[in-house]
Amino acid sequence: MVLAGGGFRFGYYLGMHAAAVDAGQEPDLLLATCGGAVAGAIIRGLPDSEMRKAWVASPQMYEFFCGLQSSARAAPGRAILNLALRRLNPGKAGRLPDLFRDYMFEIPAELPLPPAGGQGSRSAPVGPALGILGGKMLFGEHEVGQPRQGRQLYGVTLFCDERTAALARGLPSAIGSNGWTDAVSPDLLVDTTMPVADAARISISDMVYFRCHSVNGAHYTGGVVDLFPVELARSLARHVTMELKPAYDQLTAIPALRAVFGFDGNRRLRHVHGQPVDVWVDTTDVGEVLRGNGIQKRVDWRRNRVKLVAPASYAQYVADVDAQWRYGYERAQEGYALAEQGQRVTMRKASKHNEALP
Repeated sequence: MVLAGGGFRFGYYLGMHAAAVDAGQEPDLLLATCGGAVAGAIIRGLPDSEMRKAWVASPQMYEFFCGLQSSARAAPGRAILNLALRRLNPGKAGRLPDLFRDYMFEIPAELPLPPAGGQGSRSAPVGPALGILGGKMLFGEHEVGQPRQGRQLYGVTLFCDERTAALARGLPSAIGSNGWTDAVSPDLLVDTTMPVADAARISISDMVYFRCHSVNGAHYTGGVVDLFPVELARSLARHVTMELKPAYDQLTAIPALRAVFGFDGNRRLRHVHGQPVDVWVDTTDVGEVLRGNGIQKRVDWRRNRVKLVAPASYAQYVADVDAQWRYGYERAQEGYALAEQGQRVTMRKASKHNEALP
């Protein structure tokens, strides 16, 4: 099962996984990116759906979200200027981006993960195997701003256990090897030593939003470098469950992806939607169904900051998590039922930006 993205609404992945279990299709490997990495670590570390849902709905998770703070660079004027500059510059990763200082929000030091997913834990995982994707940065802070001149800047990295690593070693990076961008290495990197807590922290470190994550002298950016790893999933497994995703925002996300990684995110998404997958789960309408749910971006003009705002009360947060879980369960339940009938789910929110390439 691919847990591709999800952002701060990653609770719906727990519902998806529960539906897979109830359909007799429990996955033995989760391949996770971005917010899906947090969901994957929770599924891996706890034995059943009720405990996993309760963990996401826990007071410590709510406190974690309440601890998200704006950085010094989260002034609305600066954000608008950076957006305009990215849109006006049509180049593809023309310069080495500042992923060390140019970010809007601070994340608390530790992710609230179950003990089996935590750094330094000796507890054995009780859930499925977990592979988390991030991007190893092939440049240092002192090189920021230099012209790229065709240089490879990132290595897509799979953080996983030894069994998954044995299947993955020698595989290419789809983003770097299939003509999407020359800013990414064509070789997939495999790391079996990274603690799950650090791997999840790496995967959520999306450019613009959060600082890159540094571990043992190496620097990493988020799983957005290969947010929809369908090729890798099909190489690792005989049966793949994956989402049909909403399109990237053309105004904000597409220019950022082009400037940092050098590829068109929606063209990549359309390609992914055209690949053979055993079970498709339609989450293209997640933004509409879960509108106002969870963490929201707000502009505080009085303090001159763009802020991430958690639900106003813990009770509201619990209700939001429940809505996420039910959404994921219902959408996955639909996907498994249609697949059993030999049918593919139809996108609820299709556009020229996310429909499969012919």
